[in-house]
Amino acid sequence: MRDVLVGVSGASGMPLALCLMRLLAAMPEVRTHCVVSDGARAVLRAECGAEAELLTSLAHATYAASDLGAGPASGSWWRRGSEPAAMLLVPCSMGTAGAIASGATRNLVHRAADVALKERLPLVLVTRESPLSAIHLRNMLTLREAGAVVMPFSPGFYLRPLSLEAMLEQFCGRILDQVGLAHDIARWTGQTAPDA
Repeated sequence: MRDVLVGVSGASGMPLALCLMRLLAAMPEVRTHCVVSDGARAVLRAECGAEAELLTSLAHATYAASDLGAGPASGSWWRRGSEPAAMLLVPCSMGTAGAIASGATRNLVHRAADVALKERLPLVLVTRESPLSAIHLRNMLTLREAGAVVMPFSPGFYLRPLSLEAMLEQFCGRILDQVGLAHDIARWTGQTAPDA
């Protein structure tokens, strides 16, 4: 079993977080953990008309964002399995990116990402903002230089997705690729997609 922590911060993109949680829940080799920030709870209500349980019910374990004593706040938790854990921060707000880049961790989402960086473990930040300020860009560069994968939500259209769900799933496949989780989601093969 591989532990994967999904952090959800208060940026637009809750349907992407939900798609990712559903895909992870269907992977028998993955033990999914989830922490939802207070900001994410508000955005989840606005975008999906739902409470955090929509996401947390798909996880094996959940943690309160205020619980800085939870397992993911410690480096030893990340190395308890046969494979080191990974963290996927989906979506990642610019406020969260700034907190992690500066080391000013105020909740478990921030602290867990900070621990992943210091332990040199996989951390993927799916950032959401447009346009980007110079501060946003500097913070993302700082995070990349610290070892994180910075992956703005930039969906591909080369597979000609016919629905929002197909577009979200294809991008989630790219997220899973970043931490080496096998999946059968369609990907670009170098061939032109067939006409829909």
